[in-house]
Amino acid sequence: MNAAGSRERILSRIRSAVAGAGEVEITRAYRTSPDPAAAAGLVGLLAERVADYRAVVHVVDEGEAAATIAAALARRGATRLVAPDGLPPEWAPGEPVTDDPPLSAAELDRVDGVVTGCAVAIAETGTIVLDTGPGQGRRALTLLPDYHLCVVRAEQIVAGVPEAVGRLDPSRPLTWISGPSATSDIELNRVEGVHGPRTLEVVVIR
Repeated sequence: MNAAGSRERILSRIRSAVAGAGEVEITRAYRTSPDPAAAAGLVGLLAERVADYRAVVHVVDEGEAAATIAAALARRGATRLVAPDGLPPEWAPGEPVTDDPPLSAAELDRVDGVVTGCAVAIAETGTIVLDTGPGQGRRALTLLPDYHLCVVRAEQIVAGVPEAVGRLDPSRPLTWISGPSATSDIELNRVEGVHGPRTLEVVVIR
């Protein structure tokens, strides 16, 4: 039996098993953080947690963002960058590479990196979520290049995962990022860049 046949067989058994079962009310009283005082510290908490994942973090004012991005790219020597549609032009200096028509995997592997915005960021976990919206691009843009510079605005930062999920559209493809791509072997030796960028640089605009 092929995979599709096995799937249908399993689902059929589940449907038979629950046939006639009553509706079950599921209480979703997830913890949230409505405390305004807590909200005031979200920028600092996100920066701290993202740095814990070995990402490079800058917290700047709006007027400093473009210069901070340009300096970060200059330090890395990154000149050939992908900029998704909808990204503010001042966040991608020079003549960025566009993804229209979509770049191939080989072409993405040859660029110096990618600059994106994000959909939401979670302070407690140091996680940044992209949903392919304006300025974020398709998922491959942040999975194949070895360097990702992500810009996060203060109003995009929430305290915890429940607040983040509440802001996201579950029908959109989501990429959840907690630091550079990394894994560990059986001896717990950390290896970065296995499934994505080895370097994540985050500019938080407070």
